[in-house]
Amino acid sequence: MSEGIDSTVRSVDGTEIGYRTLGAGPDVLLVGGSLRSAEDYLGLAAALASEFRVHVIDRRGRGRSGPQGSDYSLARELEDLLAVQQATGARLAFGHSFGGLVLLEAARVTDRFDRLVVYEPGVPVAPVATGWFEPYEQRLAAGDPHGAFVHFLRGAGGAPPILAKLPYWYLRLALRVGFRGESWRRMRPLLGANLAEHRVIAEQAGRVEDFQAVRADVLILSGGRSVAGTAEELEVLAGILPAGEMAVLPGLDHFGPEAEPAPAVVDRTRAFLVRTVPPLAGSAGLSAARDDDRNHDQHHADREHDRPDRRPQR
Repeated sequence: MSEGIDSTVRSVDGTEIGYRTLGAGPDVLLVGGSLRSAEDYLGLAAALASEFRVHVIDRRGRGRSGPQGSDYSLARELEDLLAVQQATGARLAFGHSFGGLVLLEAARVTDRFDRLVVYEPGVPVAPVATGWFEPYEQRLAAGDPHGAFVHFLRGAGGAPPILAKLPYWYLRLALRVGFRGESWRRMRPLLGANLAEHRVIAEQAGRVEDFQAVRADVLILSGGRSVAGTAEELEVLAGILPAGEMAVLPGLDHFGPEAEPAPAVVDRTRAFLVRTVPPLAGSAGLSAARDDDRNHDQHHADREHDRPDRRPQR
């Protein structure tokens, strides 16, 4: 990470949780998804840093944070998040995928947050596929990360249909030959954490109605090119939230917030979070500059994400 200030806090169980801070303004927490670290969200943080002080969290099991631990659970993630929130005073937050689940759970059981933006949060509305868990774990134990990842691609529901139909041996060989770059280097150490996090997601099945108790205003974002059925599931969640709204961003898939984030993600996030920020005295104010979401359907946001880590089971 090339800019910002690194900090750590201790969670309830003593685990160190690292985060990087960029920018100046109202504090915003940024919580990432599975198979990702804070590094993957620095582009989004930088895009928001002109108006916010953004704290990009390395969730436990990655980056500058300590290990998940043997008693890993959603409760541990919640403790970690609230430790960073207490240290920063942030009442605004952005969460992607699994990070969105953690934020919504925090807003359900505490009043620490005023406004959340969650991009395809990992809250299961439909049944969660779990048949890949055991073979994935077996291949990891055998020292075969590529083989494990094939089980994830084929079983978690996030791969394009054509990939899911290819033979296991063929996909494994293709990954070993073609998936060796920086993306794989950063992802490989997170494969164990990925399984633990998807087990947590599976444990949430059947409790979507619990999110009626969320105490924050929430904007749910989804990509127009995400896996079929994603938007429909998220609309169910948006309807359950007491103060929820939803937007589908044309041309984007599950990875819209990552790396160089799509302008539509940045614009929608800024516009929603800035509603709580008082305008600057003597100026038109930030809210006037963002009084509509005029850029959310820009064609230049239509980016391809042709890579094998298609959307994991949310």
